[in-house]
Amino acid sequence: MPGPLDGVTVLDLSRVLAGPTCTQLLGDMGAEVIKVENPATGGDDTRNWGPPWMADADGNKSDLSAYFLSANRNKRSVAVDLSSVRGQEQVNRLAANADILVENFKPGGLAKYRLDYTAMADRHPHLIYCSISGYGATGPNAPKPGYDIMAQGYGGIMSLTGDPGGEPVKVGVAIADVMCGMYAASGILAALHHRTKSGEGQHIDIALVDTQIAWLINEGTNYLNSGHLPARRGNAHANIAPYQVFAAADGHVIIAVGNDSQFARFCGVLNAPALAADPRFATNPDRVDNRAALIAALGPLIRVWTIDDLIAACGSAAVPAGPVNTLDRALGSDQAVAREMVIEMPSPADPSQTLRLLGNPLKFSRTPGTYRHAPPIFGQDTDEILGEG
Repeated sequence: MPGPLDGVTVLDLSRVLAGPTCTQLLGDMGAEVIKVENPATGGDDTRNWGPPWMADADGNKSDLSAYFLSANRNKRSVAVDLSSVRGQEQVNRLAANADILVENFKPGGLAKYRLDYTAMADRHPHLIYCSISGYGATGPNAPKPGYDIMAQGYGGIMSLTGDPGGEPVKVGVAIADVMCGMYAASGILAALHHRTKSGEGQHIDIALVDTQIAWLINEGTNYLNSGHLPARRGNAHANIAPYQVFAAADGHVIIAVGNDSQFARFCGVLNAPALAADPRFATNPDRVDNRAALIAALGPLIRVWTIDDLIAACGSAAVPAGPVNTLDRALGSDQAVAREMVIEMPSPADPSQTLRLLGNPLKFSRTPGTYRHAPPIFGQDTDEILGEG
């Protein structure tokens, strides 16, 4: 069954993660994605970001790193030299039949090739042109390159992440890149809807730092409306308590008490009714104000439980509790299996090998996403798509 973006063509001039995350999402929804890669560098930088890599049929390392596999499904790869006149003509031919162009060069970086938005809009007014950069096309930092860790640092999330009194810590994956790619996909779909009504393409200027600031969410608005800088709290929540990780007898468990009735039931699970009656902990604001005393009281009561026993007891009492899964447990869980969050595809480097990839979380009732193309080896579709072979 065709996906919701069946018939839409995406010209992908992006590399590394933010742009490729965006275009993979569009590809999963049915769009045809043509990934333009630089022959001078051997393609997307992440092809060299390993180990691990998939092997080819002879057992040699291919250019399919696991990092590259994470964001390049449902794409076809063409080798095009953008610095050459021929390459620029090839991109323009592809753009004439495309609906969307995504690029993540530094602002102005494509102007010298006449592949920037102004030049492309003159030739292809229907085109939705999405530019992803570190700081956006305007402002004093516009010329600076964009890297995920820089965006996490500049945008403030690292100041919130880490142990109290410890050093700032980045999120374990390149979340600024990933979230920027998701915002970009959302903006592209809105622009596509606008074009359906008006016939007009447009430019989308989106930055890693802007999107990272946008998802500061409650911590950002807490500061804006109080003037108080938040401290790093480790796994604790700024506005709810208890809502964090606790040490259990055999590891760590998450307790996420979201309201006063849940807290009372949790105290019942722990056989500690005095905590529920303590005026310091009667309401969530009280518990937040007296967080240190609350956690000190709960710690010894929780530490005697095994993870599984406490999760089961909390489940029976309708108190949210859960494990801190390692990736083998998370990706091998019955829930992940039921939701098809791990998929398998044959490797283009060696069809006898199976690629195991993370699935798409969107579940459409009428137009489900599909996995049509495994992440490609560099340039594998050049002759077919450009018709010059």
